[in-house]
Amino acid sequence: MEIVIVDDHPLVRRGLAAVISMQPNLSFAGEATNGEEALRVFEEVRPDLVLIDLKLADESGIDVIKAARRRGIESKFILLTSSASREDFLKAEEVLVDGYVLKEALPEELLFAIQLVYKGRKYYDPGLMEDKMRMSGKGPTDELTPKEREVLIELGQGACNREIASRLFISEFTVKKHVSQILAKLQVADRTQAALYANAVGLTKYEMSVE
Repeated sequence: MEIVIVDDHPLVRRGLAAVISMQPNLSFAGEATNGEEALRVFEEVRPDLVLIDLKLADESGIDVIKAARRRGIESKFILLTSSASREDFLKAEEVLVDGYVLKEALPEELLFAIQLVYKGRKYYDPGLMEDKMRMSGKGPTDELTPKEREVLIELGQGACNREIASRLFISEFTVKKHVSQILAKLQVADRTQAALYANAVGLTKYEMSVE
């Protein structure tokens, strides 16, 4: 998988390149500091995936993605950001951004996002997902039933379906149904993302006991 990095901070580019280069199935294919450079690199390399900063010096990473789309660049794009406003989210969704990752994410989280996006799925950093749901006027778990929230807590602790079934006194089939509903309601791709989300928002057994 060939990856291009677009960021106006040299240290960030070097760090991301180092993380990518350590993976056997990933290849650091190029870098750029601004939109003009980025478009030139995109056309030369035609990368599989681009990691691009949301806030470049005097430009928006979203505008660069729009320009790339107009030129027929079919790369997948993951936005890197320290935070994102409602306006940023809406603009990103308009250009079909494939993923959002916070710059404070651990390397393994970024690598997970890259692999997920490359497979055609969407990835939203759990911290950003909380903000996204808050923008819609809903809390991070308001859509979940009490039992679904209990299952989500167990997912956050790394429990498998059999362990969850035993702890909550329900069948494994019921657990699978709850997990499916949780993924759909939180708009996450799999149980790993759901677990990351549960930990990001601090969902705990104590919270369930005092509600």
